[in-house]
Amino acid sequence: MGDATKVQPDLEFIRYLKTAGGDTLKKCYQCATCSVVCPLSADKKPFPRKEMIWAQWGMKERLIADADVLLCHQCGDCTAYCPRGAKPGDVLGAIRAYAYTHYGFPQGLAQLVAQPKNLPVLIAIPVMIIGLLWLLTGGYHIPDGPVDLGNFFGHGYIAGFTQSVVVIDLIFVPAFLFALYAAFRGAANMWCAMSTDLKTNPGFRPSVTTFVAEFLWPAIWETIQHKRFSQCNYNRDRVKGHLPLLLAFIGLFVVTNYAFVRKDILGLAFPSLHGPLPMWDPMKILANVSAVALIAGIAIIWSQRKQMEDEQRTRPTYYDWFLIWEIMAVGVTGLLAEFFRLADWGVLAYSAYFLHLVAVFMLFLYMPYSKFAHIVYRTAAMAFERYRNSRFVVG
Repeated sequence: MGDATKVQPDLEFIRYLKTAGGDTLKKCYQCATCSVVCPLSADKKPFPRKEMIWAQWGMKERLIADADVLLCHQCGDCTAYCPRGAKPGDVLGAIRAYAYTHYGFPQGLAQLVAQPKNLPVLIAIPVMIIGLLWLLTGGYHIPDGPVDLGNFFGHGYIAGFTQSVVVIDLIFVPAFLFALYAAFRGAANMWCAMSTDLKTNPGFRPSVTTFVAEFLWPAIWETIQHKRFSQCNYNRDRVKGHLPLLLAFIGLFVVTNYAFVRKDILGLAFPSLHGPLPMWDPMKILANVSAVALIAGIAIIWSQRKQMEDEQRTRPTYYDWFLIWEIMAVGVTGLLAEFFRLADWGVLAYSAYFLHLVAVFMLFLYMPYSKFAHIVYRTAAMAFERYRNSRFVVG
């Protein structure tokens, strides 16, 4: 007989799962229906059956280092066909939420974002930062003449840049870089945890070029194509919301970088480029189309989530709704700011723009700790899936 495995259940972890959407996990009696219907489950690794028993046993360290938990797209097939109503999809979602907090850097901010009671503080932080800078730069009053959001943080130039450009860069560039670094630290910590039990070929490690070409880029490309969503049966329509949302973020990323080059670099030589993009500019058209796609995508996700909750196929969680509300706020305030600017309604335009800046700041700063982090963690898990099956790991 083999050696027995001694299990030390983490009771606090089990309590967390029950409060974060996984309150049904004790209903699982290991019938394996979930593994049979899951299109992502492998024969030798019965997913999510093994995760359900690990969750019942409180095996936190094993679960948060399990790449399969991150590979789950929560399509709902396992929950729909579970004869006991154990809702494996919700349990895995709760595990992912815990993992993002566990691996989060710095831990203080990760813990702050994880608690719904801290939402007023999470909103107050960007409100105070942006509001204080708005006050100190003299942009707190509604200027005369046509609405010009380019002067939101006051008039004047600093080192050849408009004052508003400088202030916005001071707010958002550090926030964006910090979010990237924090997400990288978290994903790197998760990768180390997932790699602990792998038997790698000694002296045979992939180079950076090989890692990107064979593992990371294929994972990113698969994410863009949404291949795994199309494998779902019960909730295949989720791709209708997620795909336009993903493409919207890509479009807005392209436009943001274009605007940065146009206003912050070329604008040094051509001051006229500091102004807003003309409505006929291809990048302005892309920005507006992306904004509409963003709102449409998140509205579809909103509707689908609400329907699932109404039908009791899942339960409402702060983890899910925080991101839905946040993305909707970014899209709606951005379009309202543009509409009010074109209508030359000063008070409404500047108010909407202020709220838009707050929403975007929250999206950036809290990305590594909210459900938005699955963009990073799931991509890392998909790259790890390829890595663990590669020639660099001994089978």
